[in-house]
Amino acid sequence: MQLSTPVNITPSPRPMAHLRPVMLIGSCFSDHMAAHFQQEGFDTLANPFGTLYNPESIAVALQRCLDGRMMEPSDLVWNEGLWHSWLHHTSFSRTEKADCLEACNRQIAAASHMLLHRQPDLIVTFGTAFVYRLQNGTTVGNCHKLPPSTFSRQFLTPEQIAELWNPLLQRLHQLHIRVIFTVSPIRHLADTPHGNQLSKASLLLSMQLITELHDYFPAYEIMMDELRDYRFYARDMLHPSDVAVDIIWEHFQQMFFTPDTIATGQRFIKQAKQQGHRPIAQRNN
Repeated sequence: MQLSTPVNITPSPRPMAHLRPVMLIGSCFSDHMAAHFQQEGFDTLANPFGTLYNPESIAVALQRCLDGRMMEPSDLVWNEGLWHSWLHHTSFSRTEKADCLEACNRQIAAASHMLLHRQPDLIVTFGTAFVYRLQNGTTVGNCHKLPPSTFSRQFLTPEQIAELWNPLLQRLHQLHIRVIFTVSPIRHLADTPHGNQLSKASLLLSMQLITELHDYFPAYEIMMDELRDYRFYARDMLHPSDVAVDIIWEHFQQMFFTPDTIATGQRFIKQAKQQGHRPIAQRNN
């Protein structure tokens, strides 16, 4: 008896290897994937702006890195005792304006260097099709608890997502950057259950309209079909459990890794465990 709906994975004709760095950007699912890349010895840069959920914010962040444009003091906003960047997660927020700028720009510089000079494999994870903007049209990656009246909220259609991303993909392709898209398996119930379904549908449909200069990994489909059981969810019933993330990672390996790459990753894991192990005699000293 088959108790799940397996998602068939076809190995990519362009496998990944440890020789190329990996940059991940997008929703918090990017952080889950990045942890596995780091554990298996890949040179990894994860979410240099913190978590970003919608295709527009992610595109704006990447364009800033490609242009080498640092954050300016005018890009920051003060709220609840902290300086914030509209394009960064609150983990970059600081009590001093200069410290906030330094934290933001240090990561922008690292991402810019990797994109322009190191030809990474770039993994982009879309989380939601809803984008927030300031009244002047500035794209917002994080609202930082400011009043809702500060922003306008828009639903991005598949056509709008494709129009935004096709020129960006052309630019990344010219830099010999391989792009792998995925749609986050994490549900955004803040959009309401129905809104979440519409949002994911728009993201998935956009994959059919974006130029072929990318690969697609079906993380969302694996979670919704193959792992369609609450035992594969964390306690909040929204995020994948650690077991689910591990299973999705195994599917990613199956699609993008050769046996040699998997073996190399296992050696890194083994070495890390050996380095973390101390004999009992040493622990007692």
